[in-house]
Amino acid sequence: QVQLVESGGGLVQAGESLRLSCAASGRIFSINSMGWYRQAPGKQRELVATITSGGRTDHADSVKGRFSISRNNAKNTVYLQMNSLKPEDTAVYYCFADSRNVDLTYSRYWGQGTQVTVSS
Repeated sequence: QVQLVESGGGLVQAGESLRLSCAASGRIFSINSMGWYRQAPGKQRELVATITSGGRTDHADSVKGRFSISRNNAKNTVYLQMNSLKPEDTAVYYCFADSRNVDLTYSRYWGQGTQVTVSS
């Protein structure tokens, strides 16, 4: 089993920044993609950003130019730097990691979620 622990959420004003972290631990052979989703009240979960083990990134159009995903493979940790935050960024942010199993398949694991609230 793999556990993901998130940190870094909080309450900020519009225009400010936050940095989310998500550390994976447990029985890890290798991790392929890692990333972040978010879910605002009454809305569906939205993919925010992903990063492969090789460092290739992809960001949702709604956060391009403001958010930046990165990772430290040695620490099995993924980060989300969020700048110029807007009230519409308010959501619970969930990290995920695609971890390889013994049989070479992959399983997706999720963090517990961290609340980000942006006031206007």
